[in-house]
Amino acid sequence: MALVANILTGLVALIHIYIVLLEMVWWTSPRGQKAFGLTPEFATATKTLAGNQGLYNGFLAAGLIWGLVQPEPEFAWQVKLFFLACVAVAGIYGAAIASRKILFIQTVPAVLAILALVLA
Repeated sequence: MALVANILTGLVALIHIYIVLLEMVWWTSPRGQKAFGLTPEFATATKTLAGNQGLYNGFLAAGLIWGLVQPEPEFAWQVKLFFLACVAVAGIYGAAIASRKILFIQTVPAVLAILALVLA
């Protein structure tokens, strides 16, 4: 089960790396506009805000990766649990204020990883 937990944690980290790219690099591109349902005008007007969001998502990914590479198993477990919980809460908040699809993109994978981590 520990392997499953690490795979799911890695998947959540990869999702957040992709979100970083969408928010920091591709926000005003057709790919970013399609992902977030933006008009070109709105994307341009909110590019700075999106970059800030992307930075925070990068911190989440970095924390998850830190948990995966941390050599001390007990501390690694705590780091992974903390950052997965942060992702789950952020996903719930995002689903409540922005789009329900965030619940499925962020929260569900994070909760599955938490369950695997706790059961490992």
